[in-house]
Amino acid sequence: MTKNKKIIVNGIDVVFYKENKEDFISLTDIARYRDNERSDYILQNWLRNRSTIEFIGLWERFNNPLFNSIEFDGIKNMSGSNSFSLTPKRWIEATKAIGIVSKTGRYGGTFAHKDIAFEFASWLSAEFKFYPLSEVSLLLNSS
Repeated sequence: MTKNKKIIVNGIDVVFYKENKEDFISLTDIARYRDNERSDYILQNWLRNRSTIEFIGLWERFNNPLFNSIEFDGIKNMSGSNSFSLTPKRWIEATKAIGIVSKTGRYGGTFAHKDIAFEFASWLSAEFKFYPLSEVSLLLNSS
């Protein structure tokens, strides 16, 4: 894995890194756009949505030969219900997901492949979605 880099998107510092020629962007940083202190809750709320689960599950099916489709189906069936909750770590462990990465420590946080990060930004804010699609793509391609 290469060293983390930082870009500024709409006034927010967003960390990213490349691994195996793929860009991973900090969902934690993007979530800070909405709530600087409770970004973990923003991520959990996003992961509660059935459309989110369907999107990230489909991404995994296309990109991850080790994806656990049986666990995914169980999670998808529960998603959207009032009592359903899901953390990034639980998603990764249950499904063997590779599109979302959870890191601990000083430079930790939740990162996602740029396809998933753009979907998260779109859910979070139409305005913020515009910036990643225009600025981030240009910056990632130039790095």
